[in-house]
This record gives sequence, C-alpha cells and structure tokens, in this order.
Amino acid sequence: MKTKSILAASAVVLMAVGACSPEADKQQTPAPKETTAAAPASVQHGKGEGKITAIDTAKGTVTLDHGEIAALQWPPMTMGFEAPADLLKGLKVGDRVAFELDWDGAKGRITRIEALPAS
Repeated sequence: MKTKSILAASAVVLMAVGACSPEADKQQTPAPKETTAAAPASVQHGKGEGKITAIDTAKGTVTLDHGEIAALQWPPMTMGFEAPADLLKGLKVGDRVAFELDWDGAKGRITRIEALPAS
C-alpha cells in the first residue's frame, strides 16, 4: 500500500517538476508579436489670415489673432507660433497678414507670412 502511495506521489512530483521546466515554459509562452516604434505624428498644413498681436524675436515666435483655418478644423482664435526671424522682417504688431503653417499636433511653425494691404 505504501509503495503505491509513494509511486503516486512520485508521479505527481515528476509532473509538477516537468511543468516547471524551462522547456515547458517555452512551449506555453506565445511567440512575441512584432512591435513597431510609434509612428511620428503627421504634419498638417494650413493657411489663414489674421492680425499680429505679438512678436518675440528672441524666442522666434509670433502671436496671431487668426480666423478659421479649415484645413486644420480650427475655429478663429489667438495663438502663438514658431516663426523664423527672416520671415518676420518688416512685420509689426497690428499688421494684417496671410500666412501658412505646419502643425505637428503639438506646435505650429509658420512657413510663409506676408502683410496684407491695409483695408
């Protein structure tokens, strides 16, 4: 009777040890799925018209009180944008401007800006 109990217990131990072996882990673990790096946010381009409310040449920014920008689905608002100093030459606060910008989902960068004729 003791022999059967010892054999049964031994069988249970052997199955438990076999289930814990590295080979058993490899068989039960699914193959890892390929991961890809997060795709960079796509840059959108928009055009608008507005009025310059501030220029900060030290920071390279311009603040515009602009109308709707349909391509970006933006309502009229006042917003600051990065702007290269060479594009801002000759412009001043109060100028009405036509502009183009690239929007990456976090910040906007003016790519073209020009004063509009006084109305």
